[in-house]
Amino acid sequence: MNLITIDGPSGSGKGTVCHILASKLGWNLLDSGALYRILAYAALQKNIALEDEKSLAALAINLNVAFISNGIGVDTLLNGENVGDKLRTETVAQAASKVASIQVVRDALLARQKAFFQAPGLIADGRDMGTVVFPDAPVKIFLDASAEERAQRRFNQLQNKGFDVNIAQILSEIKDRDYRDRNRTVAPLRPANDALEIDSTSLTIDEVVNQVLDVVALKLNLTVK
Repeated sequence: MNLITIDGPSGSGKGTVCHILASKLGWNLLDSGALYRILAYAALQKNIALEDEKSLAALAINLNVAFISNGIGVDTLLNGENVGDKLRTETVAQAASKVASIQVVRDALLARQKAFFQAPGLIADGRDMGTVVFPDAPVKIFLDASAEERAQRRFNQLQNKGFDVNIAQILSEIKDRDYRDRNRTVAPLRPANDALEIDSTSLTIDEVVNQVLDVVALKLNLTVK
């Protein structure tokens, strides 16, 4: 089974790691967090209340979403429009964390997530990929980093994109989201029992990728340069 799940909190580096792995292995990529951010963004655009479970579930079922590789990353399309940058604001991130805690929303998106597992293989990026969506995955990674380091990474990312941001506010929002994600009753953020836990606080992306590839070589008998 050519399947790797990489779970972890926002800013841990899992998105970048997953893109590099998908490129090196030539596998499909699922950014499950993007699905929730897309849903949150669409709900905000349509003025749907984040507590309106029925409307959110209906919106989730009918989302027109696609992930398209652009050579250096992945473009996220909603109704044919590239909305990638619009999904990276803290407003959308906070809204995504809220809608992701709703069971009917998760049920509506579950089948769509599973459908991404196609030949030759899949890299699944999220918060419950190894615990809920793909519990039988042979390679499971839980990637983490300190809240302070993740806030600095997000600050740099948003500042480079031209956003006016405050690092103290970002750190506060990350801590709030961490608490909500780790303590929610539905699919809480936690490592799978058989996941390799990697702390990326002081590691480079290449060092993290190499650790994952070591596990891939061991468990899937695949060697990638």
